[in-house]
Amino acid sequence: MDCNCMDSLWPWLPEDIYTKSQYVSDFFIALAYFSIPCELIYFVKKSAVFPYKWVLVQFGAFIVLCGSTHAINMLTMTSHSRTVAFIMIMSKILTAIVSCATAVTLVTIIPDLLSVKTRELFLKNKADELDREMGLIRTQAEAVQHVRMLTHEIRFTLVRDTILNTTLVELGKALALEECALWMPSRDGLELHLCRTLGSTNPGRVTVPVHHPSIQPVFCTHRARNIPATSPVAAIRPRAGKYLPGEVVAVRVPLLHVENFNISYWPEGGDVPYALLVLMLPSDSARTWHLHELELVEAVAGQVAVALSHAAILEESIRQRDTLIAQNVKLDASKREAEMALRSRNDFLAVMDREMRTPMSTIIAASSHLQDTSLSQEQRAMVDTILNSSNLLATLINDVLDVSRLEDGSLELEKRTFNLPATFREVLNLVKPVASLRKLAISLCLGSELPEFVCGDDKRFVQIALNIVGNAVKFTKEGSVSITVRLEKPESFQASDYVVPSEKHCYIRVQVQDTGIGVNPQDIPKLFNKFIQAPAVSSRKQVGTGLGLAISKRLVSLMDGNIWFESEGLNRGCTVSYVVRLAIPDAVDQVSYALQQVPPSSSPRTSVTGLRVLVMDANGANRMVTRGLLLRLGCDAFAVGSPRECLQLLAQPGRSFRLVLVDVYMAESDGFEVAVKIQDMFKRHERPLVVALTAAHDRQTSERCSSIGMDGVIFKPISLEKMRSALAQLVDKGSFFDDCYPRKLSS
Repeated sequence: MDCNCMDSLWPWLPEDIYTKSQYVSDFFIALAYFSIPCELIYFVKKSAVFPYKWVLVQFGAFIVLCGSTHAINMLTMTSHSRTVAFIMIMSKILTAIVSCATAVTLVTIIPDLLSVKTRELFLKNKADELDREMGLIRTQAEAVQHVRMLTHEIRFTLVRDTILNTTLVELGKALALEECALWMPSRDGLELHLCRTLGSTNPGRVTVPVHHPSIQPVFCTHRARNIPATSPVAAIRPRAGKYLPGEVVAVRVPLLHVENFNISYWPEGGDVPYALLVLMLPSDSARTWHLHELELVEAVAGQVAVALSHAAILEESIRQRDTLIAQNVKLDASKREAEMALRSRNDFLAVMDREMRTPMSTIIAASSHLQDTSLSQEQRAMVDTILNSSNLLATLINDVLDVSRLEDGSLELEKRTFNLPATFREVLNLVKPVASLRKLAISLCLGSELPEFVCGDDKRFVQIALNIVGNAVKFTKEGSVSITVRLEKPESFQASDYVVPSEKHCYIRVQVQDTGIGVNPQDIPKLFNKFIQAPAVSSRKQVGTGLGLAISKRLVSLMDGNIWFESEGLNRGCTVSYVVRLAIPDAVDQVSYALQQVPPSSSPRTSVTGLRVLVMDANGANRMVTRGLLLRLGCDAFAVGSPRECLQLLAQPGRSFRLVLVDVYMAESDGFEVAVKIQDMFKRHERPLVVALTAAHDRQTSERCSSIGMDGVIFKPISLEKMRSALAQLVDKGSFFDDCYPRKLSS
């Protein structure tokens, strides 16, 4: 079929241009229509979740049919057959059917698509909201991280300045603050002074009353509270200019109670002091305080409070440490001075022990020697007075030296086995003469359960008993004095803190009761003090130094015991009781002690007549007295004043001595060295007995004499009877020595 539509519309155009243009257009349209279904097929194949795949297939068929009509339309541009026209008609019919079906399908799915779009918008809004929430969470996380770093740093250090600086800087970073300040209470707690700010550690002297209305509510709660921007504690930031000032939050920081601390910047006493932490948001922003930010501020305030408290404790500890170091330095210097003073005192006492005893020994020995001469009654009374006064002075010297050794701890108790009942009978025999002169009845009651043998310092034990019994006799004008000794049971001991039950020890209780002058109960605590007597005693002008009870109390303490005084008042008598702990010796020690106490065979008393004795003493008076005593005993005595003379006399041929008495403490020489030289001069079976003469009654002297091999020690002062007894024992010892090692010595 021929078409002549171009002839009447554009007669001036060539017919082939029209045909070619339409042909080319249809070609590209068909090409596009056929490519789109291919892309849809690819999309349907790759998409596993698309809900409308059948719609896409239908829409693809529509596009393919449209493309087919355009492709067939190219064949109708020229002469074509009916078959082409039929195909064209069928294509358009199919295209119409498919297009109508697609249109109807789109009508049914458009509401679903619209609801999907609505959900898409809803999800988009939710996504935006979640993005904002995530941003806020990230901001909070960053703030929490800053707070954790802050907490770690302020807990890591205990320096107050570091804690405060770190707190302000980290809070400023975490919360993007314009200013942050810490206000500390004054000493009286009535004002707050600006301690430091975010930009300055020394902001100057700025104070605010603690009862200011704008900040008073903050101290009433532990929560962070908004305060007016016009509050004086917020006036430290720069002016906001044209912007409104940012919001201000304040929170209290509790401080440690400082009753036991000397902290210069905390108030004294009163309620728990609080510092004030003030935080200000920037003025050029519209930010407000969020709840999580306020919680962070409260948490930081609590951490700062704990850190400041710990820092305060550390500062106080350092201050006390420095104080203790200074005190220790002073104490160390004082200790050295005390030790030097103690050494000086001990040296002084050692010298005085010898120097005071030496003349006293001379006086007592000379008086004793003089008593045995023919004297008139008046002369004998004067000699007796000299001897009694000398003995009293010697006792005083001994007491003073004993007190000194007890106070510095140099006095040590010895341990020897002794007979306990015999010891008390000896004490009774010593005080009986004085009691007889006063016409006092004195009695001794020994408990049947008392052990016969005990181990301890028998000399000090006797000293305690003599002090107590002697006082009872001295301060009793008429009546009686009773001594009761019994074994004390721990459960019945009134001062039970001193009792430690043991099978190897026993507790001996001694009670001395008299009917004497008595003591006021209020004066009893004074009786054990040095050089102090009770007023009732001193008013009667009794002879005494006030050292007996003081020494006895210390000696009883050394024996792990206790002593106490009882009296109902003046003229009602008194009772002194003491308990001491003594060791129980084993069977071997008891047998050894018993053998030592066996008296020698009934032989005549050892005579010292004709005994050749050499005396070496640097003191002329002592030499004279000692030689005089020896001469009165019938000895052949010689005296020298120096070691050189002593050794020369011993070395002379034909001069042999049976006994050499050596003063071991001399001003210009050491008697111990002389004793060693004497022993070296002779063979063992030919040497004389070497005996020490000394006024030092300490154990060290006895031990040293024994260690160098001396044969004995004679303590000054020496009476005639004491010298006779000592020489007799030495002669007996020398006889035993001769039996073992025969030697030729003239007597």
